[in-house]
Formats: sequence, C-alpha cells, structure tokens
Amino acid sequence: MAGNSIGTLFKITTFGESHGEALGGVIDGCPPNIILDFEAIQNELDRRRPGQSAIVTQRKEGDKVRFLSGIFEGKTTGTPIGFIIQNENQHSADYAHIAKVYRPSHADYVYQQKYGIRDYRGGGRSSARETACRVVAGAIAKQILKNVQITAYVSGVGELQLSTPYHNLDLSLIETNAVRCPDPILAKEMENYIKSIRKEGDTVGGIVSCVIKNVPIGLGEPVFDKLHAQLGKAMLSINAVKGFEYGSGFAGTTMRGSQHNDLFNPDGSTQTNYSGGIQGGISNGMDIYFRVAFKPVATLMQEQPALDSKGNIVTMQGKGRHDPCVVPRAVPIVEAMAAIVLLDFYLLNKIY
Repeated sequence: MAGNSIGTLFKITTFGESHGEALGGVIDGCPPNIILDFEAIQNELDRRRPGQSAIVTQRKEGDKVRFLSGIFEGKTTGTPIGFIIQNENQHSADYAHIAKVYRPSHADYVYQQKYGIRDYRGGGRSSARETACRVVAGAIAKQILKNVQITAYVSGVGELQLSTPYHNLDLSLIETNAVRCPDPILAKEMENYIKSIRKEGDTVGGIVSCVIKNVPIGLGEPVFDKLHAQLGKAMLSINAVKGFEYGSGFAGTTMRGSQHNDLFNPDGSTQTNYSGGIQGGISNGMDIYFRVAFKPVATLMQEQPALDSKGNIVTMQGKGRHDPCVVPRAVPIVEAMAAIVLLDFYLLNKIY
C-alpha cells in the first residue's frame, strides 16, 4: 500500500490499524535542537482522542504517545523521530457482522476490490484512528513554527451554520464546549442536535473552519506546489472530508472582480482578504483562512440495505462505538495537517 507519507522536507509516514497492536509514525526532516513540550503534544492528542464527551465515540483510549528515537534530553536530534500509540480498548467482535458485508459509503468495498483482502475490524487502515499519528507530527510542527497561530473550530453541524466571520468571534471560547464552536449558544444547539441524531441511530456531517495568523510572505511554489493546493491535499486526505475552500471560496463566484480584488495598502497589506492570505499559490502575509467539509459517518446504528461478498443485497445494522458527528474531534486534526504543510514550506523556503 502506497501513499502513507506526506511532506517533502518535513515528512510524516504513519502505520498501524484501528484494532492492531498500535499506531505509529516516523517523522523525518525535523530540525535538530528543538526543545519539545511533551505536555503540549499530549494535549493535542487529548483533544482528538475518543471518549472525551457524550457526543463522540465512547471507545476508551488513553492515546499516550511514546517516542522511540530522534529525541535526546528533551531535544530533537535531527534524526528520524519514531513513535507509537498503543491501542488499548479494541472491541473487534463488534465488527464480526461486517466481515462479509460492505457498509454503504465506507471504504470496505473498494479496499476489498483493490487489495483482495481487508481488515474489517474498525475499518483497519481506513479508520480515522490513524489521524492520531498526524496530530503528533502536527503538534511538533506547531512548536517549530512558534509565532504562527493555527486555530480551527466547528462552524457547522448539519443545517446549523455559524455565519459570523472569524475576526468577529471570540476564538478563546472554542475549548469551552464539547462541540468546539466559538459561539456558546449555537454550540449548545449543535450539541443537542448531535445527541438527537445519535438517539436515532443516525449520523450528521459538518464544517471545520481554520484561520492561520502570522504566516510569513513567500510560502508556497507558484505552479503545481501552490500553498493552497497542498493545504487542500492535506485536508482532503483526512477521513470523511468531502470539500475544501479557502478565502472567498465558492461564494467568490457570485462577485464581480471590482468587488473581489484585494486592493493593496502602502505597507503591502490588503484592504480586504478575499484571497484568503494566498495569491498565485504563495502566502502574502495576510490571514490564511479556509473551510473543510466533513460528510456524515458511514456506519449507522439503524438498519439499511448493504451489499455482501456474494453479491446479495442484505440488511445490516452497525454495532460498536462510532462518532455520530466527526467534526468536534476533527478540529485538532485540521490544525495538525495545516501545521505539517506550513512547516514543510517554511523549511523549503529556507533553502532558497
């Protein structure tokens, strides 16, 4: 299986399955002599881990990271950083009923067709549990970027949408509720809605917005490796993601050029920021902001038709522990992937 790595200079390769012994990764290209805050790394994992609230999967995992290499006396050595995260709470029997049945809209069927074999326990390699490894790499990248501030939050759950621009929100409120929405009133509505969806045995999608401040001018390459293209690739590699837009996004198609153009100030800043901090594929020093759309989780706790391995349409119902809505736990994943991309470009920029 190819495609287990992302990055050019700062590269993370992950391994492991949802119900295997452990997940893990190797981070290559990390600069030496970086003093790591291990508590901050674990805090990022805690934001992503299952079982943290009543509106996420109740799988109980400590998600404690153990570093195996590349760190000495609390500092990075410049050699590959290897780490593992033990799986502690697998209930593999919960998935026996889908050993020969393919869940609609899940990776089950295409994995079987592509590889001729699949690990049906929790989805195996296709499980979003793999993203814990990305969060470790992203937490390290954040510490190297230092002044760059990456903040993601939930801006939509189903039809409940936050329309307030990010600069008019109090982003310090994101971690004060289980949904991670900076609007406390809307957050409570979202939480109650997710709970009602869960009671019905159904799932719902949502949107994670992200704003990145203090990005230096010049990150990104102008043709195939545009900054927004790599951010888009990183976000679209996250499980359940169906869309990515930055700056004005699709809404920009309804505007005229005279409305949409970001006019420059004498100091090089722009009067508006419809470009989303990126012009010609290169960061321009303004805030980068984007939105990531997540679909409803495919595994439902209610009966639905499904295809089995013999080509028959059967009735199946999901079992086990699943998120009714992934977006609250996706917030730190979005931040991590953004940090990985930005640090990679930062290191590439240092070369030229």
